[in-house]
Amino acid sequence: MIVRMLHERGLRSEQVYCAATASVGLSVASWFLSRKAESKAGRARADRWGIFVGEWAPTLFGLGIALSQYERDELHLAEAFAEDDPEGTAGLA
Repeated sequence: MIVRMLHERGLRSEQVYCAATASVGLSVASWFLSRKAESKAGRARADRWGIFVGEWAPTLFGLGIALSQYERDELHLAEAFAEDDPEGTAGLA
């Protein structure tokens, strides 16, 4: 249901995969920047920032897989429908 809604609003699996990959880079960047900017807070806070942002990647990759499967199933249904009605007259009764 959520995957269908996201797909209908224009979100595609490739976009989510790109966001997931970017979140891995953002995780490393946030760890590095937090470590430099908050040197008094110590390495523990930098590690927490890196882990927090790093948890986005698996979620986004999972959503990308779900969208990819939805897109594949939608394509197979469209192909099956086209095979059943080669003239494209279905629903024109």
